[in-house]
Amino acid sequence: MAQTKLVWQSKLVLLVVMPFVAAQIVLEAHWWAAQMTPVAIWTVGLSVVLGLVTWKLRAATPGASVTGAAITASLMFSTAMFPYQPWRTALPAVVAVSLLAYFATLLGRGHKEQLGTAEDRHGRNAAQVAANLGVAALVSSEFVQSWFVDSGLTRSALAPLPVLALGLAALAEAAADTVSSEIGQVFGGRPRMITTLRVVEPGRDGGVSVIGTLAGALAAGVVAGAGTLAFSGDWTMFWVSSTGGVFGLLFDSLLGATLEERGWLNNDAVNFLSTASAAAFALVVLALEAHLGVGQG
Repeated sequence: MAQTKLVWQSKLVLLVVMPFVAAQIVLEAHWWAAQMTPVAIWTVGLSVVLGLVTWKLRAATPGASVTGAAITASLMFSTAMFPYQPWRTALPAVVAVSLLAYFATLLGRGHKEQLGTAEDRHGRNAAQVAANLGVAALVSSEFVQSWFVDSGLTRSALAPLPVLALGLAALAEAAADTVSSEIGQVFGGRPRMITTLRVVEPGRDGGVSVIGTLAGALAAGVVAGAGTLAFSGDWTMFWVSSTGGVFGLLFDSLLGATLEERGWLNNDAVNFLSTASAAAFALVVLALEAHLGVGQG
């Protein structure tokens, strides 16, 4: 009942993410079509293909597939590098998130249906996709990249594009959260509330297990690794984004045990804020690293 009353939060997430993403796609597609047409064609085409595949696999509803395709296109445009190659954009990281979520959701589905915690057979809806991937698109935009240049954070060891670590951390958290929850319900036994450590039922908001947490951390590492390789990053980019993903995973559980448990936030709001916390963690680390001059000759 509480989740139903808080449906406005899911709509708010869509309202925050999708107008920005739509404007980003229109502007970027127009610019790239004029400057280098193949970039626009590959970006839009591959994003549409990914959306269709998720829909055919019933991993997402039609609306969610469109939402995911739009966010993927936005991320690909924002992370395009020269010489352009589609696999040197955010695409590998997004695909990694999608595959990890898909297979983790399928694993032990019968058991999760008995628990009443299995995902809808029609897949995720548009708000769920925006809540998980939207922050990555927002923080990877050219506006944020420009802010990094103006702020001086590009003196980081990740120069010239440290901002990519923020979006990558958000994507890593999205994968970590899903994998941790899905794996924990099947193999984690009786989870414990993160705030009190008392035993709770599987699927309870704020409940964590050792197995689930380790699986989530591994998923964060996989996504961070995929993105680091795609961006030709280094060890710094990998550990900043992967640890940001793990931080967001723990923050997600904390929000679940407090604000969501009390009926103040719904799951979409928690997921959106958790991916934002992962990006914020990466930002703080990069700021400290730039301030202390780590990695500079």
